[in-house]
Amino acid sequence: MSADDPLGLDRGALPRLAPALRPAVDPAALRTRVVHFGLGAFHRAHQAVYTEQAAARSGEPWGITAVAPRSAGTVRALRDQDCLYSLTERRPDGHRTRVVGSVVGALAMSPDAAAVDALLADPEVTVVTLTVTEKGYHRSASTGGLDLTAGPVAADLAAGPDGPLTTVVGRLAAGLAARMRAGAPPVAVVSCDNMAGNGAALSRAVHDFVRASAWPDRSRILDRTAEAVVFPATVVDRIVPATGEADLATAAAALGVRDALAVTAEPYRQWVLEDSFTAARPPWELDGALFVPDVAPYQLTKLRLLNGAHSALAHLGLAAGLTTIAETMATDWGERLVRALCAEVAPTLPAGGPDPVAYADDLVVRFRNPAMRHLLRQIGSDASLKITERWLPALRELRSRPARAPAGTVTPVLELALAGWAHGTRRTSGSRASAGSVAPCDPAAEALAACWGSATRPAETVRALLRVLGATDLADDDTLTAAVADRLPALDAGRVEI
Repeated sequence: MSADDPLGLDRGALPRLAPALRPAVDPAALRTRVVHFGLGAFHRAHQAVYTEQAAARSGEPWGITAVAPRSAGTVRALRDQDCLYSLTERRPDGHRTRVVGSVVGALAMSPDAAAVDALLADPEVTVVTLTVTEKGYHRSASTGGLDLTAGPVAADLAAGPDGPLTTVVGRLAAGLAARMRAGAPPVAVVSCDNMAGNGAALSRAVHDFVRASAWPDRSRILDRTAEAVVFPATVVDRIVPATGEADLATAAAALGVRDALAVTAEPYRQWVLEDSFTAARPPWELDGALFVPDVAPYQLTKLRLLNGAHSALAHLGLAAGLTTIAETMATDWGERLVRALCAEVAPTLPAGGPDPVAYADDLVVRFRNPAMRHLLRQIGSDASLKITERWLPALRELRSRPARAPAGTVTPVLELALAGWAHGTRRTSGSRASAGSVAPCDPAAEALAACWGSATRPAETVRALLRVLGATDLADDDTLTAAVADRLPALDAGRVEI
């Protein structure tokens, strides 16, 4: 075959690859000892890489079976490639590509439910990880627990454990219940999603599902779960843009074979885990993962500085007609925004984490990487879920401090970020979008767009938008809503003013 029409990637293709391009382990030597929910690019560029390196450096057969909650097409594509895929690190000095071999199985959650449950009950499986995004947890905005009134959750509860469960929480709860009934060994269930207290949030969602179920032995399952299942908190960090046609071409050129599931990422990666595991786990620390008694300082630093700055750049960049994070950093306001947001939010961070000033320095370097093409609309998607974690808690804390600065000056950067987000919600209702931009999707898009037609003054619109987020306390802060509204005219003209 010619280079323009390469053969597909699979195990048969590995001997033809240069040694530097091959997996760090022999995939045939691995067994499923980790089950992962979420077959997206982030997992393949992050946890799967750590697990491969842990297996390679320890000689232990830590393999992953990945479960796709929705995308059966991705499952088929991965199976066609013997669960192999490539990772390209986008470096300023040149891309580096190699094949990752730690994934040894791929399942579609609903069609392969019996196989998923069998793995969750398998004594050899001692770790379950998840990257299903914030919306995959179906949390109630008012209680923080599982939203039992959400349509998919209610349907899963009505279906019972043998029914067609469609939520990850429902499938996980049913699988863990089967494990508890079988008396299998302890297991760690590890959330790798960007939420404060992600371990506790996942634990509560699973327990709430079991508690609300009609299972006659639910009390015994809850008791056994408390003894045999741990939910460590984690912090994950790596920028993984959506894969485009150019990325697929880059991977094919490097490998000499076609990879339909190629992923790309920045060189930087970090994984911090709560050291509360009670069962066997991959020795991820051999590849640099950090195990600590309390991840909260790291978690909040990453959530409020990195993720918070990312969201701010995304919404303000879209308002300015830009497309990528690197483009925002090439403006006269990008770096100033990142540093100002980090400085503003730093007082809300607990002691014991990274230094905020040094962290901001690293963010500027990472965000500026010209080899990265991280789309603003990707980062800005599902904002009604993301900013409630990334911005609002810090905003509340800063504005509630008794010795705060004069009204209207205590949180100027977060106010600007909120204005950028508010500006974007109007685009979903059909008003002028910034040139060349595509409005990000959001599960609350319809409710947010309706706020623009129901209010007569900009501050009232901001108030209505915050109420859609469940942030009634902030909506009732007249100084805040007025300050956010005052930012909108400049953003309407495509100007970001810091």
